[in-house]
Amino acid sequence: MRSPGEHHQGHLPGAVSFPLFSDEERAQVGICYKQQGRDPAVQLGFDLVGPKMGGFIRQAQTLVPDRTVRVHCWRGGMRSGAVAWALSLAGFQVATLAGGYKTYRRWVRDCLAQPRQVVVLGGMTGTAKTDILLAMAAQGQQMIDLEGLAHHRGSSYGSLDMPPQPSTEQFENLLAQQWAALNPALPLWLEAESRRIGTCRIPDEVFQQMEAAPTVEIVRSVEERVAVLVEMYGDSDREAAIAATERLRKRLGGQRTQARSPISAPVNRTPPASCCSTTMIAPTATI
Repeated sequence: MRSPGEHHQGHLPGAVSFPLFSDEERAQVGICYKQQGRDPAVQLGFDLVGPKMGGFIRQAQTLVPDRTVRVHCWRGGMRSGAVAWALSLAGFQVATLAGGYKTYRRWVRDCLAQPRQVVVLGGMTGTAKTDILLAMAAQGQQMIDLEGLAHHRGSSYGSLDMPPQPSTEQFENLLAQQWAALNPALPLWLEAESRRIGTCRIPDEVFQQMEAAPTVEIVRSVEERVAVLVEMYGDSDREAAIAATERLRKRLGGQRTQARSPISAPVNRTPPASCCSTTMIAPTATI
């Protein structure tokens, strides 16, 4: 029942946005509460919601044909309570999430603090670490694809051909969902990452476990890595690839960046190793 802006910032995985208030209406109620107090704010809320209640019920009947729902708002208070009351009158079986999204977020933090037997898979970009992890998962190993959850491959080029990234809050929610399902008695394989994967920040509780974990480093020849990168990015949007290269100008220097740029170089030109390297934890084994 949270507003569209709240839902976009973060939500329970799989939750359907069914806002009681628009972002603007929620702001109006909040301002009224601060300036005039609770009772006027409640009255304003009913004024805004009353004409929409019939539409809510019809929309819910379309979304949930079996009429069994669980609703929540920020604290499990008036927003979810009002809609639960209306849907119950309309014949729905309704449960409300105790404590709302705020309590769920406390669960997320507690969940991610739980220790796991982490093993980190490291190596330069182009060593196909993600493909290796996916193959291991297909053989029954526990792994979480952090870059898949973040919609970013971790390098300057990591956003190419990827959907928009979730917020860091939603990244944590998605990660917690998988973290909770793990068997703590078995190894958990994660790819070596810096603290941020694009705009998504790895939770401190998880990153600390990654820093302390043993690391297996994958080493491949430059020729093999180039082949992997060309297959991955060769058909990407040219302007986006140029922009990704330009982001490295301060790090590489203007002359070196121009020499490697897609503006002046063919797509299969060998990239400088330093421009795409993964932040590594000291390896204990090398393959």
